Amino acid sequence: MTKPLKLAVVGHTNVGKTSLLRTLTRDVGFGDVSHRPSTTRHVEGARLSVDGEALLELYDTPGLEDAIALLDYLERLDRPGERLDGPARLARFLEGSEARQRFEQEAKVLRQLLASDAGLYVIDAREPVLAKYRDELQVLASCGKPLLPVLNFVSSSDHREPDWREALARLGLHALVRFDSVAPLQDGERRLYESLALLLENARPQLERLILDQEAQRQARQQSAARLIAELLIDCAACRRSVVTEDEQQAISDLRKAVRQREQKCVDALLKLFGFRPQDAAASDLPLLDGRWGDDLFNPQTLKQLGVRVGGGIAAGAAAGAGVDLLVGGLTLGAAAIAGAIAGGALQTARSYGSRLLGKLKGHRELTVDDSVLRLLALRQRQLLKALNLRGHAAMHSIKVDTPQDKTWREGKLPDALNKARAYPQWSSLNPQPKLSQTERQEQIQALAQELKDD
Repeated sequence: MTKPLKLAVVGHTNVGKTSLLRTLTRDVGFGDVSHRPSTTRHVEGARLSVDGEALLELYDTPGLEDAIALLDYLERLDRPGERLDGPARLARFLEGSEARQRFEQEAKVLRQLLASDAGLYVIDAREPVLAKYRDELQVLASCGKPLLPVLNFVSSSDHREPDWREALARLGLHALVRFDSVAPLQDGERRLYESLALLLENARPQLERLILDQEAQRQARQQSAARLIAELLIDCAACRRSVVTEDEQQAISDLRKAVRQREQKCVDALLKLFGFRPQDAAASDLPLLDGRWGDDLFNPQTLKQLGVRVGGGIAAGAAAGAGVDLLVGGLTLGAAAIAGAIAGGALQTARSYGSRLLGKLKGHRELTVDDSVLRLLALRQRQLLKALNLRGHAAMHSIKVDTPQDKTWREGKLPDALNKARAYPQWSSLNPQPKLSQTERQEQIQALAQELKDD
């Protein structure tokens, strides 16, 4: 078993070192992220493993606060006739009293870098290149360890990446990585590990193994997310409630509530799958309100905003064996069109519905979820998934879900799996006595999940 590669994450105070660690470990609870300076006051570690074997150890360090004064102090440590190299000069500094007093924070950083195989020097790319940063790099270079600059927050519109590239090149640091711990670049982690492999040739096998494992995890998350959304849609498509006229309003209210709760269950599962907390999702036009999807699921204006047309005439209720005679905010009540079917000679169609047909003739009506609401559910979950894929675990703002620009799910035919689910009420967990383990249900969920993933 190989020893894990040790990396010290170093840099000025408040440049996003802990944020970087949160994103690399996918742990929103790692360390303390704040806009206050000097939030991290001690060294914290995290370990990345594959199949139970530790491949990488990451160490978060306090921010360097006074590199200018420290560099002046270090240059005065040589005794007459001496010319110490960097590590020897730092060893003398760390043995002295100033390392426990005036430069206590800087000493913690240097000790950790000296004990590591390499360092990630995190830079807030929005900051101008100042003398204190050049002095920091000079002090850190004294450790004799490979340094890989990480340009953080490059997704920001006011970054100064060209200035930093020029400054780093003048210091002999030509290899660097662009990153953003709040809105990670799609291949940011991969590029970071590939750049480290160039600096640390002996560690290439474990870094490549880590890259492959993280890609496998990403694919698994996408597959699991698609299945969660597919299960939600099948549940809602197969949902059916039989009601009598006098109980209609209460039944409509109950079913709306059940669908909202089922959607919320899917939202919570997606957040957990990606390692986020329920409170990471909050309100915007479409999205979450205090961690819950807003009550606009059955609002025609929400449908209109997403370009989803509310159906009329023969819609979801047709799958229950009758025409739709009333459409109520996204719920479909199929009723007395049976008489028209009989008058038109469609007796075979009528007979195929057996006891449900008898119920209709006795004044019972069936309540189902309209196609337009299924489209809206799919659109909302797809947009949430897109937001989660683009979100870093250091992000402190609430998740925002944009209005989708593509026409997928807004137009055209619904997937066959949903149309099939209409005829199988036992496939829905929202119905009494569901049979969720049926092989055909699982096959339809898998087929729908694949369609969602391909989209």
